[in-house]
Amino acid sequence: MDEHEHAEPKTEVAYSEPDQNEFDPNDPNSLHRQLKNRHIAMISIGGVIGTGLFLNTATSLSNGGPAGLLLGYCVMGTIVFSVMNTLGEMVAYLPIPGGHIKLAERFVSPAFSFAMGWNYWYNWTIVLPTELSAAAVLVNYWIGPERVNNAAWISIFLVVVVGINFFGARAYGEAEFWFASIKILTIIDAGGVPTNPTVIGVSYWQNPGPWVQYEGIPGALGRFLGFFSVLLNAAFAFIGTEIVAIAAGETSNPRRNIPKAINKVYIRILVFYILGTFIIGLLVPSNDPALTKGTHNAASSPFVIAIQRANIQALPSIVNACLLTSAWSAASSDLYTSSRALYGLSIAGNAPKIFSRVNKRGLPYVSLFFCAAFALLSFMGINAGSNTVFGWFSAMTSVCGLITWMFIAITYLRFYAGMKAQGIDRSTLPFRSILQPFLAYYVIFMLSIILFFGAWEVFLPGKWDTATFVTTYLPIPFALILFFGYWAVTRTTFVKAKEMDFHTGIAEIEEEAAQAEKPTTLMGKFFDAL
Repeated sequence: MDEHEHAEPKTEVAYSEPDQNEFDPNDPNSLHRQLKNRHIAMISIGGVIGTGLFLNTATSLSNGGPAGLLLGYCVMGTIVFSVMNTLGEMVAYLPIPGGHIKLAERFVSPAFSFAMGWNYWYNWTIVLPTELSAAAVLVNYWIGPERVNNAAWISIFLVVVVGINFFGARAYGEAEFWFASIKILTIIDAGGVPTNPTVIGVSYWQNPGPWVQYEGIPGALGRFLGFFSVLLNAAFAFIGTEIVAIAAGETSNPRRNIPKAINKVYIRILVFYILGTFIIGLLVPSNDPALTKGTHNAASSPFVIAIQRANIQALPSIVNACLLTSAWSAASSDLYTSSRALYGLSIAGNAPKIFSRVNKRGLPYVSLFFCAAFALLSFMGINAGSNTVFGWFSAMTSVCGLITWMFIAITYLRFYAGMKAQGIDRSTLPFRSILQPFLAYYVIFMLSIILFFGAWEVFLPGKWDTATFVTTYLPIPFALILFFGYWAVTRTTFVKAKEMDFHTGIAEIEEEAAQAEKPTTLMGKFFDAL
C-alpha cells in the first residue's frame, strides 16, 4: 500500500539555497563529478560480481547442493534488490559526497551517521589488504611463494591500486570499466564450457542429488542447514553493491545515471548470480572433492573444476588470470570506497577536517593516502602468526557490510516518514522504488535473522570455535558502542520527520542535470541503454 492513498496534500519538491556547509557541485574545493554514464554502468555491474561468485560458490555447492546453492542466492538476491532500491531512491534524489553516511545524518541522527560511517569505513579499509593478500595467493597458482615471496606481489599490486586511485575518480572509473568487462567475459566463457559428453542436462541434480545433508545431519533439518550456510556465503558475496551510492557524489548527471543503474540491478542479479549459480550446479557435482580443497585460487573455483573435468588444458590459467583482475578490481574499489567514506565522515563532522581536503582535481588526497596506509596490513598475511590475527580482523568485515545494509534500510524508513510528514509526493522523485516501505522492513527482518544466526555452526557438537564466534558477533555490539558512545558525548537527538532537510543543495543538482547532454555517439548510446 502506498502513501498516495492517504488524503494528505501532495506537493512538489521545493528548493532552497544551499547551506554553506553542504556540498556544492560547483565548488572547486569539493569532489568533482568525473564519472561518466559508462563508468557507473560498469561499476554497478562490477559491484555485484566479485571473487565470491568465482570461489566461494565451491563451499556453497558442497554444503547445500545445487538446489541449496540456487535457492540461497535467490533469497539473498531479493535482499540485495531491496537494499539497492531503498538506497537508490535516496541517492538519486540527493547524490551527495558521503552517500548513505551523509544521508543518515540528515534523516536519522548525527550519532547514527557516526556509527554507520565508521562501521562502513572499517569494512572497506580492512577488506583492502585482504584483497591484496588474495591476489598474491592467486599468483601462487603459477609461481609458488618458495620461488617469489608474496611480499613482492603485494607490493606491485599495492602500487598499481594506489596509482589508479591517485589519478582521480575518472581513472578509477575507467579501470573499473575494463575490470568489470573481464569479469563478465569470464562468466560467459566459463559458463559455456562443454562438459563430459556423458553428462546431460540436470544429471547432477539427480545424482548425487539436489540437496546435501549438512554435516551428515539427516532429514529436512540437514537440508535446511545446508541451505542456510549457502545463504550466509551468498550474503558475503553480494557485499559491495552499495558502492554506487558512494560514487554518486562524483557522478556526472546523477539524477539520470544513478536511477538507470539501480533500475537494472535485478537484471544483473538474475543474469550473473542466479543464472551463474544454476550453471555451476549443472557443471559440477556437489560431492566433487575438488570443491573442498580450500586453495583459494583457480583450483577451487567451480568454473575451473568444470573446465578440468572437460579436460581443457589452457583455460584454468586463463580463468585464474581473470580472478586476479577481479581481486585487483576489488582492491581498487576498496580504496576508492574507504577514502570517500572517510571524506564523508569528515564533511559530516565525524572525522578530523583534514580528511576533507581535496586537490584541484577534486581528489580527497589526505583520505586516500591515510586509507592506503592500512593496505600495509596485507604483509601480515605472509607469516603464519600474524596471518591469524589479520584473519580475525578481515573476518569481521563481511558482518560490518551487512550491518551497513541494515542501517541503510533504517535510514530509508526515516526518509520515507519525512516525505510523508512534509507532504512531499514521492512520484516527483527522480527514482521511486516499488513496494515501499515494505522492502525496507524486509531487509531489516532478513538481516536480523542472518546476523543473529551468523555463527550457528559453532553450536554443533564438536564444532565450537571461539575465533569464529567472536569475529561473527563482535561487530554488532561494536556498532552499538559507536552509536551510544557518540550520543553520550554529544547528546544529539533524532531528526524529527517535520524538520528533515529535503531541500538543501537540490537546486544546484537540478541545474546540473538540466545542463547535461545526452550521448550522441554510438558507444555512448550503447552504454546509456546498458
